[in-house]
Amino acid sequence: MILALLLSARVFLAENPRHNPWAPLDLRDERGWATQTKLAGLQGDIEACRGVLDRSEVAFTALPVSGEGECRRDDRLTLDERPFAPRFPQMTCPVAAGLELWLEKDVQPLAQEILGSRVTRVEQLGTYSCRRMYNDESAPRSEHATGNAIDIGAFLLEDGRRISVLEDWDGSNDRAAFLEAARDAACASFGTVLSPDYNAAHADHFHLDQGRRPGSGACR
Repeated sequence: MILALLLSARVFLAENPRHNPWAPLDLRDERGWATQTKLAGLQGDIEACRGVLDRSEVAFTALPVSGEGECRRDDRLTLDERPFAPRFPQMTCPVAAGLELWLEKDVQPLAQEILGSRVTRVEQLGTYSCRRMYNDESAPRSEHATGNAIDIGAFLLEDGRRISVLEDWDGSNDRAAFLEAARDAACASFGTVLSPDYNAAHADHFHLDQGRRPGSGACR
């Protein structure tokens, strides 16, 4: 019986690589039991992470090392086809992988389901800033100091509507419902997700970073 169970498990994992912690991560697959573990494994391994983007057919441009000291950026790239505004924010590969998964598997389906329209542009407020958290000199370095974070301010829909964190977060309408659902979903792809619920500093954006293991960090 034990052998039969093991064989059955092996067949199941072979047929469902998204649940298999040993199968290579492909961001085009639906989320599985092992997805968060695989995302966590990309942190600190630049080549493996970029291999995931290649395997997943995510177009990106790798950039040379930049900066020095605590703000040195060894892992630095841009996503070539994502409709960001402003275009081509520089980020770490784990942030890029998290964004691809979140935008395709969560944001787009939620926008269709709740708002009845696709997202055509994502307004971002920045990724890199060589500073300490909240610009407090006694605080630890922000994940932005190495481009390991991105701030998302709004979503532009195919039908012309603009869904803004600053303007639409508070409320009981579909816009607010979409933003809350998108924030909650991001917790499966990023180590830390901060929104207006966290503090006033995030009143106009979602802060997404990979400073912790995806799914295990702060999500507020």
